[in-house]
Amino acid sequence: MTLDELTDALRAFAAERDWDQFHTPKNLAMALAGEAGELLAEYQWLTPQESLALDDQKQQAVADEMGDVLIYLVRLADVAGIDLLEAASAKLQLNRRRYTVEQAKGNAEKMM
Repeated sequence: MTLDELTDALRAFAAERDWDQFHTPKNLAMALAGEAGELLAEYQWLTPQESLALDDQKQQAVADEMGDVLIYLVRLADVAGIDLLEAASAKLQLNRRRYTVEQAKGNAEKMM
């Protein structure tokens, strides 16, 4: 599935349920933050090593939460009229200028 196909599928899903009335940028941003919190909760209290070696059940829970985050982000972008790929590309270009390899390599003080 492409990002455009996902956007179309989410638009149809919301329309079929008459959820467009609830899918304001504010509500979608709040839902996105909530889902990001649920993703964080899957990693809470794990050591760095444990977070890299999840069992199948935990890996599925993380995948489910990532799916929710992506769904809300894509829906928010659609409602707000933002091209996500264009926005990400522009931000990556900005970060390339702000954090040159020479300045940032091996330095975790300011990560993307």
